[in-house]
Amino acid sequence: MCVAKPYRIIKINGKKAIVESDHYTHEVDLVLIKDPQIGDYVLVHKDIAVNKVILEEAEKIFKLLHENSTLKKKGFRKR
Repeated sequence: MCVAKPYRIIKINGKKAIVESDHYTHEVDLVLIKDPQIGDYVLVHKDIAVNKVILEEAEKIFKLLHENSTLKKKGFRKR
């Protein structure tokens, strides 16, 4: 399964951006994002920002990812 993770845009240089999540920064391609702005949240998969999301949606995704990683650490798997 592939998961796109939300990141916040902190710097834009043409069609590339530096994004941040959990104190981790990464460069991504913005070619699929219409009118990207610093501070926007984008879903990133394989170094490509694939969609903008609002802060509330990004927070929901962060929560789900955290819950999933916590369950895996405890030996549980969702089916």
